[in-house]
Amino acid sequence: MISLFDISLQLNGFPIQKAKADLDAITRLSEKDFLEFLERQKHEIVHFHLHNNPFYNELTGTKIVPQWEDLPVLNKQNLQKPLQERLSKGYTPKNVYINKTSGSSGTPFVFAKDKYSHALTWASNIMRFGWFGIDFNHSYQARFYGIPMDFVGYQKERFKDFLSRRFRFPVFDLSDEVLEKFLQKFKTKKFDYLNGYTSSIVLFAKFLEQKNVVLKEICPSLKACFVTSEMLFASDKKLLEKQFGIPIINEYGASELDLIAFENPEGEWQVNSETLFVEILDENDRVLPYGKEGRIVITSLFNKANPFIRYDIGDIGILDEKSTLQKPILKKLTGRTNDIALLPSGKKSPGLTFYYVTKSIIEDDGNVKEFIIKQTKSDTFEIEYVSTKELDSNQIQKINEAISLYLEPDLNFTFTRKMVLERSNRGKLKQFKSYL
Repeated sequence: MISLFDISLQLNGFPIQKAKADLDAITRLSEKDFLEFLERQKHEIVHFHLHNNPFYNELTGTKIVPQWEDLPVLNKQNLQKPLQERLSKGYTPKNVYINKTSGSSGTPFVFAKDKYSHALTWASNIMRFGWFGIDFNHSYQARFYGIPMDFVGYQKERFKDFLSRRFRFPVFDLSDEVLEKFLQKFKTKKFDYLNGYTSSIVLFAKFLEQKNVVLKEICPSLKACFVTSEMLFASDKKLLEKQFGIPIINEYGASELDLIAFENPEGEWQVNSETLFVEILDENDRVLPYGKEGRIVITSLFNKANPFIRYDIGDIGILDEKSTLQKPILKKLTGRTNDIALLPSGKKSPGLTFYYVTKSIIEDDGNVKEFIIKQTKSDTFEIEYVSTKELDSNQIQKINEAISLYLEPDLNFTFTRKMVLERSNRGKLKQFKSYL
């Protein structure tokens, strides 16, 4: 039976039924057949982009498919060019799926996926959530996410929520009064699962702990909780399990790629080997053996619109020694943590809120290369950015308006243009840091 969620994807030109069937076939391959599939797919995607994508061709400097290890490692800076310059032949902004990266790494850009590859992303989501009895067509989601505050963006997101059976809890204000309202919703609605930013869901759990409430007891329909976008620490996971009374599933993904790793029912962080190829590299771009820590570099095996071949996502991790090419296991992910901002009114906002604020200045022209936000006092923030040209008063005005809207009025922001931004000793750029 095809349902609302699937129908909405089909109507928008995303062949979800074909994607589900193809993904299912990949998961059923024997080990030998899987290795053949992987080699063939790697060769095909490289061959396609060398012959149909001038941007990628220029980067590699050849039309002959070289040895895999000799392919260049793409980084986010390479991709900070107008999208038009990165699209493959035959693809236009009209016939692809377009989105912006969250910039949680501080290096934002616009990307595209061809419609089949985007449908595969959804098929992969549907399959993995299905491991825990969640069905996107019927299960009801409590969604802890941001939401665009402009009228059109807001209405569009709410309509998508309706089609996707989601009830959204906006995370820009997580003060106790707001969390109390969230709690009341769980008493009246039959949610099947929670999904959203780790830091916001953890704050909600801390609130429940203060009130001595177990969520499953007041909302018995709950089956699971999926956390994403930020690190889930072991202590926080324990807290979530205790206060929610349901399994806590850790997911790691990137909007420009797909779900990268997803905790399976055995509690392993299983890497998506069906639509992605994940490698761990050292600082000289050499492949590291399982069990060694290095840079996470990912190839999107199906995206023809925009090349993501050996793409350095900016995270550090380790693949478990027991990994195989067909079933890689992520042993450890280092990075992607975000602080919470405490505001003068007592409001608490997750660092990811700033993604929604800065989104208003991240235009497709690739002017702003990187930015970080530092909170120095409860009402004082410094934005440091690297750009081709300085932000003008009009752009700064736009950011200030967004800040008043998403956070609260009367906050002081200073803007400093830099040549380079300071990074952690792991090379991670932390987009938001609180010095309080």
